[in-house]
Amino acid sequence: MPLDPHIAALLETMAEAGAPPMYDGTPEAGRAQYLALTAGARAPEQVVPVASVENRTVPGAEGDLGARVYRPEGEGPFPTVVFFHGGGWVIGDLDTHDNMARTICRDSRALVVAVDYRLAPEHPFPAAAADAVAAARWAAAHLHELGGDHRLAVAGDSAGGNLAAAVAQQLHADGTAVVAQFLVYPAVDAAGDYPSRTENGEGYLLEKATMDWFYGHYAGAWDDAKDPRLSPLHAPDLAGLPPALIVTAEFDPLRDEGAAYGEALRAAGVEAEIHCHAGMIHGFFDMAAVSPAARAAVEQDCAGFGELLHR
Repeated sequence: MPLDPHIAALLETMAEAGAPPMYDGTPEAGRAQYLALTAGARAPEQVVPVASVENRTVPGAEGDLGARVYRPEGEGPFPTVVFFHGGGWVIGDLDTHDNMARTICRDSRALVVAVDYRLAPEHPFPAAAADAVAAARWAAAHLHELGGDHRLAVAGDSAGGNLAAAVAQQLHADGTAVVAQFLVYPAVDAAGDYPSRTENGEGYLLEKATMDWFYGHYAGAWDDAKDPRLSPLHAPDLAGLPPALIVTAEFDPLRDEGAAYGEALRAAGVEAEIHCHAGMIHGFFDMAAVSPAARAAVEQDCAGFGELLHR
């Protein structure tokens, strides 16, 4: 299928703006650029409504982390979803992913706890993974305090999908029940070499050079690319993990590794559904305002995740 025309027009507009590639700049510049493209470009009427939003802190691996709790409309208690934002472990924050967290909260009918884990290069691997596990363990022990019921799930996009997958593995090893994992175009195999990285490595927002830039800042000094905290696909045993909904996009360099993780989960006896959206690119979850097809894909994915949560 060809690239979605609305997304193609967005990419053309961005190219005409002439902004330098993120990988040619500093992490600070990349963070500012990403914030401007997401929260900075979001009109008030595009903010997804939820019942309430609470800013708070949660424990990380080495100190408190910023967090944001989203509660849906309706009669609870609801399942609790610990959400990790994307951005290559280098950029992104609670504000860049505010609408994604709101959308999951509303459309999956869940209480969402978004976690602002430490970023690289100031805090290289495994800092983000350690923070994600610590925050999820805390949430598991405080579900009722947060306003949720007994159900706990994890979710994230891109690097956040990587963290969500790693957290699901660690909580399973802990013996903590997790009912579902929602992995949106996740980065799950730092050691892999996939056709989609070549086919989609330029021109579709997330580029191979940017992926290398992210990885270099986060884990360039780490000597084991198959460490499961970095590459969840290479965990020695995937059996017993929670049901997964894995979302990929046709024109995403991460497409093939997301699908590979879904197939590996299935081979281990784990229920895994893979949604590959034709015509979409990496980041389409934040493009509902410009692309009706992206909006429909997001609605489908969040509804599917909601079905897993509310069985």
